[in-house]
Amino acid sequence: MAHEVGASTSYLDPKLAKQYLSEYKTSDGLSAEELMDLRVNGGLTYNDFLILPGHIDFSASEVCCESRITRNIVLKTPFMSSPMDTVTETDMAINMALLGGVGVIHHNCSADEQAEMVRKVKKFENGFIPDPVCLTPTHTVADVHRIKAQFGYSGIPITANGKLYSLLLGIVTARDIQFHEDHTTLLRDVMTTDLVVAHEGVTLEEANQILRSSKRGKLPIVNSRGELVSLLARSDLLKNLNFPLASKSLHSNQLLCAAAIGTHSDDRVRLQKLVDAGLDIVVLDSSQGDSIYQIEMIKYIKKNYGDRLDIIAGNVVTREQAASLIEAGADALRVGMGSGSICITQEVMAVGRPQGTAVYKVSEFAQKFNIPVIADGGIQNVGHITKALALGASAVMMGGLLAGTAESPGDYFYHDGQRLKRYRGMGSIDAMERICNVRDAPDNAGIKRYFSESDAIKVAQGVAGAVIDKGSIRKFVPYLISGLQHGMQDIGIKNLTQLKENVKSGKVRFELRTAAAQVEGGVHGLYS
Repeated sequence: MAHEVGASTSYLDPKLAKQYLSEYKTSDGLSAEELMDLRVNGGLTYNDFLILPGHIDFSASEVCCESRITRNIVLKTPFMSSPMDTVTETDMAINMALLGGVGVIHHNCSADEQAEMVRKVKKFENGFIPDPVCLTPTHTVADVHRIKAQFGYSGIPITANGKLYSLLLGIVTARDIQFHEDHTTLLRDVMTTDLVVAHEGVTLEEANQILRSSKRGKLPIVNSRGELVSLLARSDLLKNLNFPLASKSLHSNQLLCAAAIGTHSDDRVRLQKLVDAGLDIVVLDSSQGDSIYQIEMIKYIKKNYGDRLDIIAGNVVTREQAASLIEAGADALRVGMGSGSICITQEVMAVGRPQGTAVYKVSEFAQKFNIPVIADGGIQNVGHITKALALGASAVMMGGLLAGTAESPGDYFYHDGQRLKRYRGMGSIDAMERICNVRDAPDNAGIKRYFSESDAIKVAQGVAGAVIDKGSIRKFVPYLISGLQHGMQDIGIKNLTQLKENVKSGKVRFELRTAAAQVEGGVHGLYS
């Protein structure tokens, strides 16, 4: 007689499945505390673990990414760009703020140059281009074609000296040179001089109306002396009308701006210039933040600027380091040492900590004092962002992930058919020596960040290289936001506050990944 499969097996009622879970002594996976048990697992990076999925009963669009990044400042998106001279200058800082994050302007330049970058961010109004490319009447048609090939546009204002705040003489558009075969022709012979302009102080709505009625592609903004102060492009206007996530200052309707400084005496002069320019957040930039220099600088800022500035101190990777800076008055902590893609501190100096462990241990301690933590370094993809936030970070600071975008400093170049931009660590010899070529810049941020300005021999703690063109952050950052929302949806979490609470309570679970599991989770098995 044939045996009937399963005939002798007794099954539970499927309706009791959730109730039966109580029979198990523990939930699947590990709590954050168990995951980060150094005696068992050692130090972990983001690739060493996964977050186990939860129950989904909402759409990804319902996930709120709002986060408090300092004691007093809340962002709509937990993203910050790193204060590196190949990552954050004016354009990056403006666009990061428009997209709900904040850019930290580097200090590997003169104090006046950095202050001017801050000033441009604070003066920016949606739709206006604060630093358009200009040419002189003696430039040629070839120069316009070069700019079009490099930047993708050809509406170039012509000023007396080829710079902003110079007398506006005309404009050269694509129509002016479209059928012009002689590329040596001077621009004064082809430029349009019958201009429609708006005057400084015009609102975006008023400028939009002028553009509509004039049917022009560009609208120069001039001051009372007829000098060009900014430019409005019809193609950009529609894209810039609405930025619902834009990060605004607590004290005004201007974009939020952060900038980095060092901890030496001349940085106090630099700071005053940055404050005069409208700075909101100062980032004390050091690879090892637990120093008497940084503690004294925090106390100096608190004494002289009070509530005008929020201070992000660091970098730290231990609770002991964090305690020193919190006690001194830091409003947030920056966590990470040697975890960046172009940072080699761990290899050269033999100090640092795996980034996952560093973020968890520091944030666990800092939360007791209501001090947010910023995970700086090691962010290679959207999943790493989700993991950093799950480990307690309130925001992530990105360098390599944003390098190579259209808004990062530097020019694109081609190598082996790839469109690239330069990217370097602030501890690289390349960055340390940059300041030597900057006029009126007595201080060297790249060197001071690593306490080596008095060394005869410089020891590199970073490298220089190139990264592939990533396009504009206006497309890339929304992709990161969407990826974060979907990741949190998979965990079953609707906002970052809930994520922290559920991680702390053990409701959100984790799992370690073996080397084989990491291979399995990546792309594999393809012929090409």
